[in-house]
Amino acid sequence: MSGRVIRLYGIPLSHPVLGVRGMLVFKRLAYRYVELLAGGHAPMLWALGFRGATVPAMRLQDGRRVQGSLAIAQALEHLAPSPSLYPARLAARAAVTDAERWGEAVLQPIPRRLIRWGLRQHLGQRQWFADVASPLPAPRLAGVLLTPIAPVFAQIAGANDPQVRRDLDRLPELLDEVDRLIAQGVIGGDQLNAADFQIAPSIRMLLAMTDIARLITDRPAATLARRVVAAYPVIPAALPADWIPASPSCAGK
Repeated sequence: MSGRVIRLYGIPLSHPVLGVRGMLVFKRLAYRYVELLAGGHAPMLWALGFRGATVPAMRLQDGRRVQGSLAIAQALEHLAPSPSLYPARLAARAAVTDAERWGEAVLQPIPRRLIRWGLRQHLGQRQWFADVASPLPAPRLAGVLLTPIAPVFAQIAGANDPQVRRDLDRLPELLDEVDRLIAQGVIGGDQLNAADFQIAPSIRMLLAMTDIARLITDRPAATLARRVVAAYPVIPAALPADWIPASPSCAGK
C-alpha cells in the first residue's frame, strides 16, 4: 500500500461525511480527514482526480477513489470485513440494506435542501455559516461574499420553495419511518450498522435546526441521532413558520 493512509475529503457540516467518519471509527481504520472549502470543493475534487463534484470523497490506500456514502460503505466493507456494517443473517442484512438505500435516496437530501434554502434566502444565515464552517476571516463580510454562490448550491440541491414545502410536509411521515425502523430493530441496535450511519446523521442535522427541532426531539430517532453524532452546531431558524407542521406526528408513540 506504499505507506498510504485512507484520505477522506469533506466539507464542514456535511451529514453524509459525518456518517462516513462514523463508519471509519466503527471499522477501526486509520484515516486522514481533509476539509475542503465549502462552495469551492467541486474544482478541488476534480483537481484531486475525482470524477464527481460531491463529498464524501475517499482515496483508499491503493489509490482508488470512491465518492458517495453508499459506495464508500461498500468499499470499507470490502477493505475491512470485520466488524461488519451488515448483519450476517440474510433477512436482517436485506432489511439493513433497504434502510440504508432509503436513508441515502429519500432522507439524506432533505436537510441539505433545508439548509441551502436558508443560505440562499438570508444574509444572516450565510454569515452564521461563514462563522461556523468557513476558514475565511470576518464572517460578516464572508457572508456577503457567499451571496452569489448560495443560489447556485441551492439550485444544485433542488432547494426551491415548492420542494422545501413538500419536504416539510413529509417530515413527520419520514420521522415515523425512522422510529419504525428502530422499533423493528433494523437500526438502533446494540451494534450500529450501515443504515445507522446513513440515517442518523441526517436526523442529527435536522435536530440541530432551531425551527424544526421540536418535531424530532422527543422521538427515538433523536436518541439514535445523538448516539451516532454526539455534537452538531445549532442552526439558526430560517424557515417560514407557516411552512412547518404544527405538531409532531404521534405515530409509533
